[in-house]
Amino acid sequence: QVQLVESGGGLVQPGGSLRLSCAASGGSIRYLTMAWYRQAPGKQRELVAEINRGGSTNYLDSVKGRFTISRDNAKNAVYLQMNSLEPEDTAVYYCNTRIVGSWGQGTQVTVSS
Repeated sequence: QVQLVESGGGLVQPGGSLRLSCAASGGSIRYLTMAWYRQAPGKQRELVAEINRGGSTNYLDSVKGRFTISRDNAKNAVYLQMNSLEPEDTAVYYCNTRIVGSWGQGTQVTVSS
């Protein structure tokens, strides 16, 4: 199966931006619906955004207009561009297939002044 590794997280101020990357190996993600999830302290992991093999996307209501999920099948990668970040976006962000496999380490996003 496909192994996924997240990167790109960090500390940003409210209103700032980050681009998260998800590198896939062990198989092609070409035909898979890919997704970003996040988990904030004390909260359940939630679906943030998804993108299917045709490029159609869906977003968590609270991130609509601020986050953009994209994919580059040639690079076997998925990205999450996050703009206008809010403290409520603070979480560990995970990349996975929409039909969830194993969870990786994720990448920490902290939005704070």
